[in-house]
Amino acid sequence: MTETGFPVGVATGIGSWPGDDAREAAAVVVGELPQLPHLVELPGRGIGADMIGRAAALLVDLPLDTSTTGYRVAQRPGPVTRAARDHLARDLDALEEAWEVAGRRGTDQPVKVQAVGPLTLASQVELFGGHRALTDPGALRDLAESLSEGVRAHVAEVERRLGSPVLVQFDEPALRSVLDGSLTGVSILQAPRALPEPEALAVLQDAIGSVGVPVLVHCCAASPPVDLLRRSGAQAVGLDLSVLRAADLDGVGELLEDGLNLALGLVPTAAPERIPGWRDLARPAVTLVDRLGFPRTTLADRVVVTPTCGLAAAGAKWSRQSLRAASEVARAFAEGAEFG
Repeated sequence: MTETGFPVGVATGIGSWPGDDAREAAAVVVGELPQLPHLVELPGRGIGADMIGRAAALLVDLPLDTSTTGYRVAQRPGPVTRAARDHLARDLDALEEAWEVAGRRGTDQPVKVQAVGPLTLASQVELFGGHRALTDPGALRDLAESLSEGVRAHVAEVERRLGSPVLVQFDEPALRSVLDGSLTGVSILQAPRALPEPEALAVLQDAIGSVGVPVLVHCCAASPPVDLLRRSGAQAVGLDLSVLRAADLDGVGELLEDGLNLALGLVPTAAPERIPGWRDLARPAVTLVDRLGFPRTTLADRVVVTPTCGLAAAGAKWSRQSLRAASEVARAFAEGAEFG
């Protein structure tokens, strides 16, 4: 742990996992990620099991249903909300079982849970008229507050069931589109406005500040708004290193200078034709800190190693191998391996 309360020099996953077997997924993740395992999401199970569906299980007094284009706010809990809650309950049961089998209870071993961030959630959930919730400031506020309340309760339940500290990851893959106004609307004349950065930052800061535990905010999309993420109040920021441009690097340097930790996506989510060794996977991170002028010990002191994004589309074999590879890279960083 660092003074931010977020582990470094370790590996973790992003969240999603292939297949529909919660017990097998939990056993693999707990086994392959000994220092920072996470609660998996299994979107292959269908409605209520994806990122937005997981939010449906967490939202308080704000049920979701489906529409022809995705999820929408509902007047009362229905089959979608019940399915989402059932999926989450099974995932928690599976994680608790794997935790017990591994002898982790009472060891102060942290575990990570994920939730879609409030801005991506509002960009993907429709109101009754078909407009995205993001277009209505009141709806955005209500969604964000309901999500925060639900995440706090979720954290408390996981802490109680595992007897371990919990960290939270907010996923904001749509953040750049929210800021750019590039989301589609119900018609070409009714596209959502670009959300001003101060408004977006305030929503994100409120959500992060409300959960009461260390937070990683993750954005694996191209052109991530690194400066906004740096000011969000999160203790760590997660990025896919493979999509960062030269223009993004100054922001990454400022993030490190401000004392935040980095969760770097280094392991591909799809199985490559040739399985890379840990040195090949580590090289982009080494190049990054060299280019930014930070000592290579930064990789041990400030970095968490992850796959580049979720593993829902990966096969069973590669999903396990990718976590193992991430752990090997993290171990090399922690042990100060030589990279030449």
